[in-house]
Amino acid sequence: SGLAHLPAGAAARSAVGRVSGPACAVTAARLEGPEASVLARCARLRDMFGARGEVEELHRRNALVLWREIGDCALLADPPERALWRLSVPPARAAEIAAAAAPPGGARYFDQAGGLIWIAAAADGDAGAAAIRKAVAGRGHATLVRAPAAVRARVPVFEPQPAPLAALNARVKKQFDPRGVLNPGRMVAEA
Repeated sequence: SGLAHLPAGAAARSAVGRVSGPACAVTAARLEGPEASVLARCARLRDMFGARGEVEELHRRNALVLWREIGDCALLADPPERALWRLSVPPARAAEIAAAAAPPGGARYFDQAGGLIWIAAAADGDAGAAAIRKAVAGRGHATLVRAPAAVRARVPVFEPQPAPLAALNARVKKQFDPRGVLNPGRMVAEA
């Protein structure tokens, strides 16, 4: 029910010793279901991947901690110091896009089997927006999830829309909100 890949730097930030201790990249698979099914799938994974490296099983408490860290982006640099980006991409292109998108000194990890890339970038300039948006162009989209107010004032939170789509959205918004009182500027900058 979950599949994430944590580069060594992200894995090292985990509070779970079996994840942070080995000082290497970690791929985590979350298995859920009836006990017999989970045990059979764990055995199958050990058979499939045991020759490629250590295969560890995390039990309930450690598994809950790890998956909470992944979901909360706690394995990236502290948010007040960094901008946090969420990239939705085709899983088969995730490694290529992440390599092109990662700003210098940026930390990242992969979630949802590679379809979601989380990137923490320095919160200065455009917070990596130019490189990130160029990397996902035509292959996904990037959202600035967290950043200091100064960065959010300079960088659009959502992927900029092509002009025809932006015009259509503006017309629809005008029909539903002719006075412009519903969250002005929330989704896109108002003209």
